[in-house]
Amino acid sequence: MNYAEKLAAEFSMKVEYAQNIINLLDEGNTIPFIARYRKEMHGTLDDQTIRSVSERLEYLRGLDKRREEVYNLIESQEKMTDEIAAALEKAEVLTEIEDIYRPFRPKRKTRASVAKEKGLEPLAELIFAQGNGNLIEEAAKYIDSEKGIETAEDAVQGAMDIIAENISDNAEIRKRLKNIIRLNAFLRTKASDPDQDSVYRNYYDYSEPVSKIAGHRVLAVNRGEREGYIKAVIDIPADKCTNIIERLLITGNGEFSEKVKEAIADSYSRLIFPSVENEIRNELTEKADEQAIALFALNLRNLLMQPPVKGFTAIGLDPGYRTGCKLAVVDETGRVLDTAVIYPTHSKAQIEKSKSVLKKMIHQYHVGIIAIGNGTASKETEMFTAECIGEIDDKVSYMVVSEAGASVYSASKLAAAEMPDLDLTLRSAVSIARRLQDPLAELVKIEPKAIGVGQYQHDMPQKRLSEALDGVVEDCVNTVGADLNTASPALLARVAGITKTVSGNIVAYREENGSFKSRAELKKVSKLGPKAFEQCAGFLRVAESKNPLDNTAVHPESYDAAKKLLELCGYTPDDIRNNNLDGLEGKVKEIGFADAAAQMGVGVPTLEDIIKELTKPGRDPRDELPPPLLRTDVLDIKDLKEGMEIMGTVRNVIDFGAFVDIGVHQDGLVHISEISEKRIKHPSDVLGIGDVIKVRIISVDADKGRISLSMKNL
Repeated sequence: MNYAEKLAAEFSMKVEYAQNIINLLDEGNTIPFIARYRKEMHGTLDDQTIRSVSERLEYLRGLDKRREEVYNLIESQEKMTDEIAAALEKAEVLTEIEDIYRPFRPKRKTRASVAKEKGLEPLAELIFAQGNGNLIEEAAKYIDSEKGIETAEDAVQGAMDIIAENISDNAEIRKRLKNIIRLNAFLRTKASDPDQDSVYRNYYDYSEPVSKIAGHRVLAVNRGEREGYIKAVIDIPADKCTNIIERLLITGNGEFSEKVKEAIADSYSRLIFPSVENEIRNELTEKADEQAIALFALNLRNLLMQPPVKGFTAIGLDPGYRTGCKLAVVDETGRVLDTAVIYPTHSKAQIEKSKSVLKKMIHQYHVGIIAIGNGTASKETEMFTAECIGEIDDKVSYMVVSEAGASVYSASKLAAAEMPDLDLTLRSAVSIARRLQDPLAELVKIEPKAIGVGQYQHDMPQKRLSEALDGVVEDCVNTVGADLNTASPALLARVAGITKTVSGNIVAYREENGSFKSRAELKKVSKLGPKAFEQCAGFLRVAESKNPLDNTAVHPESYDAAKKLLELCGYTPDDIRNNNLDGLEGKVKEIGFADAAAQMGVGVPTLEDIIKELTKPGRDPRDELPPPLLRTDVLDIKDLKEGMEIMGTVRNVIDFGAFVDIGVHQDGLVHISEISEKRIKHPSDVLGIGDVIKVRIISVDADKGRISLSMKNL
């Protein structure tokens, strides 16, 4: 297979670009490095597209490997034909290759294999040829008590078992039937016990075309079946499928043809359909898994790329009832200044004492923001916080943040190393505060699956889910970049080209030798060789360096080009430090981008990136996004009225809508039908986690904690 041509066609790119990506990947380059620093070689594709190309390349190579294995296995049996070789060459998915191999696969004992051992294959061939003759007379020739063939009918039955298995092993028949079933079958579900209530009640008597069923419903059905509440089947009239086989195989209308028809019916009901039903269910599940993983990845990307709330000392509150609310104060760099435990849900005296502690810390440390975890007792803690803020003159805002994974992090070796003197519960409060200050830097410390912004994540193939989410984290970290002198080992380990071992070595070097003075100093770090330096250097920032380019995303390999650009336009490196390059792009336009790039020895895409970096050194792409919604007061669900319009923050996007935090303890749901006046395919087409939106209250069920919202006509 010509992978470059195949990938170029699938991803609508030049064959040259596809081949370049293959070469770059094979040379050990990371996807972030390829996306950022080799743009001329692939036409400025983004990291997500290059990652998709990489995954598809891996699949195609695996497909070819299996194709070769199957070819050799059939060849070793001396059964290879030109037709089989052509079919193998043409196969585009693994299931097609496996269907071709099916007749040649070593089988366990079957009814057909037993019949073959009894010598009934010639009779099967005679029947299948559908000629003229007396079936019973022909079958009687095979009666043999020693072989267990007592009657002519026994011989006929054995021959039909062989025919049934041969039909089942026919790759072309299977391919046609799968297509028919995909297009025409229904997925039907029934309750295991109709009187037993459960969250799967909607599926107690449910039916939907296989071709149209949404991924999230497939996953719900799978889970309901796994938990024993429902039973699911693929349903299609058997004659619709057997008629197709008959049209392919029946060549006469005599006694032999009637027996072949019987064998077809047996083959379909006993061998083909159960197998194909499993395959179709697996296909539906795999497709649903991929959709759910893609949505999880998109939500994770949006969460990690949330704008940081910079420049504030923050308090993190980890709510709780019996054990109290854990409180941690961190400065604007995330350093822990103070901790405490307060009891805002206990007696009146404890509430007043808790207020006194919180107010004192706000005053003492000049706190500007408060982050409240959204777990148990969050609502009460939020009301308590809003009341406190209202009683003081200090300008303080708060935000409820997801505490998903905070307890996992708190108990980790990483948290113990970062905060050895703090109790587990207090580490959680620190993490909550830092999540508001810099979501990306804090959330990279947690396994992505634990962050909780997907649906059915525990039902996903865990290896595939981890690969996809790890890719998202890597892309986000490298999009933003990392400060070489302050980044945690967890953050450094996500930088392109840096392993966990090397990230630990970087921190160890930093602790032993003090702050890095330049990017070049990275080369002194143990086990960080030339290739690793090439991959990581552009994504690491050194604000303390004498070379201002070390605090930009300009790669060291392009430093000479950047200096040439400054010379061409009449600037010096000092102008980078002094943010004095606003007119740079205009001067390049006067020269001409192509001419300037040629004089610098780079391509136009690299020139454009260098201009962006020089005009905004050390820029954080997250700062260009709308800021998060900070609050100073709180609503109760009972305060909500139908028709009320309110601002909210999108907390999770799922297949059928989005959950929005509107300042009450319970998130409201904007169903997909209420997101836009226009028809949309998926909520993620319009909304992303962290989006601040205006919504209208459609209905409120305070007892059940359900809030329905709309974005229409706002």
